[in-house]
Amino acid sequence: MEERVQKILARAGYGSRRSCEGLISAGRVQVNGRTIGLGDKADASTDKITVDGKPVKGAEPSLYVAVYKPRGVLSTVTDPGDRPAVRDLVPVEGTLYPVGRLDYDSEGLILMTNDGDLANRLTHPRYEHEKEYRVLVARQPDPEQLKLWRRGMVLSDGFRTAPANVYVESKFGKGAWLSVTLREGHKRQIREMGAQTGLSVVRIIRVRLGNLRLGSLKPGAWRYLTPEEVQALHQPAERTSRPKKTPKK
Repeated sequence: MEERVQKILARAGYGSRRSCEGLISAGRVQVNGRTIGLGDKADASTDKITVDGKPVKGAEPSLYVAVYKPRGVLSTVTDPGDRPAVRDLVPVEGTLYPVGRLDYDSEGLILMTNDGDLANRLTHPRYEHEKEYRVLVARQPDPEQLKLWRRGMVLSDGFRTAPANVYVESKFGKGAWLSVTLREGHKRQIREMGAQTGLSVVRIIRVRLGNLRLGSLKPGAWRYLTPEEVQALHQPAERTSRPKKTPKK
């Protein structure tokens, strides 16, 4: 299957998609003996691709994996401190890296892939792909607290959050489970939003990334995406968050 050469190079370990575009712009990449330009395509399984005259090896097929990252696992490929990383959960050969991040103490859906174009589409703010979470807070929120989440707030580092779609899913003892949908992913955003509004966050589970849902995956488990799921992730972002609900009695 033909695809853009910078995508093939990125999968083969030549750097980010942007740096691979730089190699092509500099005239250092050839396909079947012809120097190519940006936008040119090739089939990694049949065409001879070279960089500085050296054959490109290890151009892998595109891989798409959904993982349930447990708490206490890093959203990285490796860790110098030998802490468990999400890549350790997927015993599949080849290049795989996580799309987006979840805090060490958070859990839920992580997409792992070697498709740099898709990773950029899902993480760049301009594409506004939704991220949906179930959030357990230590007390039941009042309408004013939820109003602050929906309006947006300024975090301690000066970042102003966009309005969040938030509603109470159910009461849980003295606390409550919230459904929170964001179109951004600032570091520890949900925990700080909770702290600023007097709603201490106990647990965070990401249940959706764009059109991809966690579904029935259990902590530590993984699965390949279906072709339909991959195709849906490549589509423009849609607002799929549900309307606000009232607390269950």
